Amino acid sequence: MEWRSAGLSWADGSPVLGWERGGVSPLVVGRHLGFRVGGPRRCVGARGNPCPDAAVVAGRATQARCAECARLDRAHSVAADTIADDPRTYRVYLAWFGPGMVKVGITREERGAARLLEQGAVAFAWLGRGPLMAARRAEELLRVALKVPDRISYARKRAVRSALPGEAERRGELERLHGFAVALDGWPESLERLPGGIVDHGEAFGVERLAGTRGYAVTELADGGVVSGELVAVAGPDLCLDDAGRLVVLDSRLLRGWRLEGVRGTTRTTVPVREVPVEQGGLF
Repeated sequence: MEWRSAGLSWADGSPVLGWERGGVSPLVVGRHLGFRVGGPRRCVGARGNPCPDAAVVAGRATQARCAECARLDRAHSVAADTIADDPRTYRVYLAWFGPGMVKVGITREERGAARLLEQGAVAFAWLGRGPLMAARRAEELLRVALKVPDRISYARKRAVRSALPGEAERRGELERLHGFAVALDGWPESLERLPGGIVDHGEAFGVERLAGTRGYAVTELADGGVVSGELVAVAGPDLCLDDAGRLVVLDSRLLRGWRLEGVRGTTRTTVPVREVPVEQGGLF
């Protein structure tokens, strides 16, 4: 049977690996995780529809889509501001990834904290809830007022993960920013401001187990390449594996589009890796 990854998701606060043919595999810390990839890597299509050309995509790409499918996927994306009449309720959040690394964003209320877990937010707080366009206006207002970016790269998130401050310091920074944000004038009238309440994902991500470690990030997958090791932690989309004393970090988005075959025993990781730089983060 051919197995192809449908990506990593967080179900009820726990990470699982989904499969294109249906079903999920729980990702359990302490267990061995190993697979060999088979190519070529094919485009995963857009919005649940297969790629009409079954196009080959690069091993370094995190989205696993050809240019045309990427365009179609983006054309129906809330993130791209292409859907203005969505009737669902949205929430505005403040997400913390490291000292001075904060962003404001929005997510559908029905998704709860899943979007924050997927992004690798170590801590977050809700700011408001209401219609999509009101949430969008509040997002831009807060981004400018707080002087924070609209996105933070996964490379930067990985670079600070081994040197994060404790939970009390994380909560303190978010509480200060939350208080400043909800006191601002200019919020859309249709958006309900929400009281503070910090949610910390440090335990879910295993940040204590990653503290002080030197990681090696997988740069690309290739036909016949192997990734193998004991699962140490899962943070956002990243699988952190102990490969005979070396911490290998695999962005699970690289898995999509490949055929996967399980491997066991003492097989070592053979795909290219690059040392993850350590960044202390900047103070807000």
